Amino acid sequence: MAETRVPGPVPRFELAEWKDRFGVLAGITGRGEDPAPFDLGLAGRTAPVGEVMGRWRAFRGSLPEFPGIVLARQVHGTAVLWHAAASGLVILAEADGHATATPGLLLAVSVADCIPIYLVDPARRTIALLHAGWRGTAAGILARGLALLGERGSSPKNVVMHCGVGICGPCYEVGSEVLEGCGLPVPAGGRGPLDLRAALAAQARELGVGEVSASPLCTRHDGSAFFSHRGSGGADGRMVAYLGLLP
Repeated sequence: MAETRVPGPVPRFELAEWKDRFGVLAGITGRGEDPAPFDLGLAGRTAPVGEVMGRWRAFRGSLPEFPGIVLARQVHGTAVLWHAAASGLVILAEADGHATATPGLLLAVSVADCIPIYLVDPARRTIALLHAGWRGTAAGILARGLALLGERGSSPKNVVMHCGVGICGPCYEVGSEVLEGCGLPVPAGGRGPLDLRAALAAQARELGVGEVSASPLCTRHDGSAFFSHRGSGGADGRMVAYLGLLP
């Protein structure tokens, strides 16, 4: 299932099917077509802070249904936070996932190769959005996100999961320690491709997730539309993946 470009000045790609089926907005920002890329990275590596915050204002203005948005400084860990309410742009410390049952509250994670994991329980009307690089995948952030939804009454069999826009296996060659950390065999040469979305889908099946899909879009070989940390040698900006229950 592929994200499609949303018309408008803010480069956004969304799962139209989820809006119709579940009443949620699930998507990711893109690079954009202007000479100045639509970088939403808050670390200040690629653009002055004032320019970045101006793009954040434009992004928030394009989603008037969501007066509150939560984001955190990501550390490639497994902490997932539950949110009952938020107003404005709330930036928290050291978490790689967010969950809520509150309509109008937008969950967000920053990505530029790592996989955004979108989780929706249509029956309980609960959602979670996770940031999964290889460390988060190996450490079990998916299991943690499902467990947090489970504390609010969700069963994995009722959860629908989508592995969003990120780097694909052929574009992501890694060493033996990464492959072993993700529970995968190591090729004879000690290096090989890592398909994070396939690894996460396998975890989802083991955890009993009812429905799993994956984006075909790659941050590296679709680099004209998205930022890629690896493809740019660390010089690129950041997209924001987002998920929210529509009011």
